[in-house]
Amino acid sequence: MSRSWSAEIVKLVRRPAFWLLIGIALVISLTFTYLLPYAAIVGGTGGPNSDRTLPMLLPDQLVGNSIGGLPIFLGAIVLIIGVLVVGGEYGWGTWKTILTQGPTRLEVYAGKLFTLAAAALVVVLAVFAVGAAASSLVAVAESQPVRWPSGGDLLAGVGAGWLVAVTWAMLGGVLAVAMRSVALPVGLGLVWLLAVQNLLAGVAAPLLDWVAELQKGLPGPNAGSLVAALGAPSDTPGVAATVGAGQATLVLAGYLVAFVLLGGLLLQRRDIA
Repeated sequence: MSRSWSAEIVKLVRRPAFWLLIGIALVISLTFTYLLPYAAIVGGTGGPNSDRTLPMLLPDQLVGNSIGGLPIFLGAIVLIIGVLVVGGEYGWGTWKTILTQGPTRLEVYAGKLFTLAAAALVVVLAVFAVGAAASSLVAVAESQPVRWPSGGDLLAGVGAGWLVAVTWAMLGGVLAVAMRSVALPVGLGLVWLLAVQNLLAGVAAPLLDWVAELQKGLPGPNAGSLVAALGAPSDTPGVAATVGAGQATLVLAGYLVAFVLLGGLLLQRRDIA
C-alpha cells in the first residue's frame, strides 16, 4: 500500500489542477474573509456593523475565520479534489494499467484515501497560514494588539477543519467510484453543496418540521454546526448552530467512514471500465 500511496502523492503533486484548486481556495478565503470587510472599513462603507467588523479580522479570530468557509465554498473545492484523485483513473482509462503492475484494487484505493486525507490537511493548513498573515497585517495597519488563539484552540480548529474537509473529499471520491467518471460527480457534488443543502436549510426547513429534523442528520448542517461552535462567523453561508459540537463531530465521522466503506465496496465489486 505504501507504493500506491507514494504513486498517488506524486501524481497529485504533479497535477496542475490540484495547485490551481488550492489557489482558488486561498483567494476565496482571503477575499471574502479579509479583503472585502477591510475595504469596507477603509472606505467607510461598513454600515451599521462597521464597529464590529475590525475585531472580527484580528488574529484572535483566526480559528473561526479559517474554517468558516469549509461547510460550503471551500468544501466544494475539496470535493473536486476528491473526485480528481479517485476518479482520475476512469477519465484516463488507466485502471487496468495500474492493476497489471501488481497492486490490488483495495491497495490502490487505500493509497488514494491516504492521499486525499493529506490533501485535505494541506488545504486547511494553507487557509490557516494565509489567514494568519492577513490578520496580522490588519492588526498592524490598524494599530491593534496581535493576540493569537491558544495552542489548544488552534489544534481544535485545524482538527475540525480537517474533519470537515476530508469528509467532503471522501464524498467526492465515492461519487467518482459510483459513477466511474469525473465530470458528472463534480457537477452533482457542487449542486448538492451549493444549491440543494442551502435550499433545504433556507426554504424547506422553516416550512416543514420533518425537514428541519432531517437537517440534523445531514453532513452540511453538521459541518456548519461544528465550525460555528469554534467561532466561525454566523453570517457566513452554511454556518449555523443546528446541533451541538459533539453530535456534529460524531455525525461527520460517521459519514466519513460510510463514504470510505461504500467507495471500497463499489470499487471491489463493480467493473472498472
